[in-house]
Amino acid sequence: MDKILVHGGHPLSGSIKISGSKNSALPILAATLLTKEPCVLRHVPDLSDTNYMLQILMHLGAEVERASGTVTVKAEKVESTAPYDVVRRMRASVCVLGPLLARCKEATVSLPGGCVIGDRPIDLHLLGFEGLGAAVRVEAGNVRMFTTGLKGAVLNLRGKFGPTVLGTDNVMMAAVLAEGTTVIEGAAAEPEVVDLANFLNKMGAKIEGAGTRRLIIEGVKELHGTEHDIIPDRIEAGTFLVAGAVCGHGVTVTRVVPEHISAVTDALTEAGFKIETTENSVTVSPNGASKALELSTQPYPGFPTDMQAQMCALLSTTEGISVITENIFPQRYMHLAEMKRMGAHIQIEGPTALIQGVEKLYGAPVMASDLRASAALVLAGLKAEGITEISRVYHIDRGYEHLDEKLGALGAHIERVKAD
Repeated sequence: MDKILVHGGHPLSGSIKISGSKNSALPILAATLLTKEPCVLRHVPDLSDTNYMLQILMHLGAEVERASGTVTVKAEKVESTAPYDVVRRMRASVCVLGPLLARCKEATVSLPGGCVIGDRPIDLHLLGFEGLGAAVRVEAGNVRMFTTGLKGAVLNLRGKFGPTVLGTDNVMMAAVLAEGTTVIEGAAAEPEVVDLANFLNKMGAKIEGAGTRRLIIEGVKELHGTEHDIIPDRIEAGTFLVAGAVCGHGVTVTRVVPEHISAVTDALTEAGFKIETTENSVTVSPNGASKALELSTQPYPGFPTDMQAQMCALLSTTEGISVITENIFPQRYMHLAEMKRMGAHIQIEGPTALIQGVEKLYGAPVMASDLRASAALVLAGLKAEGITEISRVYHIDRGYEHLDEKLGALGAHIERVKAD
């Protein structure tokens, strides 16, 4: 098992090209199961999560080829069962449920289990499938679904903490082959949902309203193969911009869609940083003393929960008291205990973190608890005095393509070593 050593105090500068979106690639890979014809996907990031999804597709019978970020999937024959040994390592594996149900008229997929940032249940996914006419049973850790034919319906997928992104993806993928018209109210509007809808439409689906809270899906009899470019990863882009804010002299991210990260750039502007934007790049630079912030995570286009931990790292050394409220996953503060080990002054009151900025952080041994928490600890280490030793960095490899190498290219002193 690897760990990462971050030698703090070295300024960052330069530009980095952003990889394809993990949260877009995973459901789009699952969607290739909806057709017998080949699908070619470009800008698929090289991550443990995408590798796991490709393993799941192969287990289900698909032929997979991968070369230099391009993946070709041909699912001429498909099995309808994905056991626990196949899906246990990744929660997003549940997004094969919709395609299997639509294509095979049945699906048995093991539940991948909980998550360190909360239970993240799939109740709304199953509610949507039932609304389309599927019989759904959850037994012995498996979801079993059967249908004689899916029928269009009016569904509402808004949950307690807002719309469900994977649930919207999953039900949309099932509905494209349902008879009649499906209306999804309370749909997620994230760019990754739009990317999936665009991919499905290229395959012959008829989806309107992607990017709004109301999707209209006219079912078709079959889909065909296509080619598609995965959108840039807005969370990776936001992470590098926050890294530039933490200790940069001017950091540029390229191959981005600036609109997708406007909530992050707005927050950085409010915090006192200079933001410059072109059609496909964003640059962050220092602009005098930074300022404390009040932030609340919200569904897109609000401030993303996946950037909350990284902002905590930035604000930990920003003068004044910053307030962050986590409205999507209220338990998502595991990184704060580790940042306290580095000298951060943070108090948690329910879903709210009160961050009293300190003059400096100090390197310490810390442990990553999840994907975004691990990125936040790396960012904190960039600012800290001394060496920060981060364990469990397999979390980083789930969602960041060569994070240590990219930061090194910007001037960070960072190394990956084997754990004892």
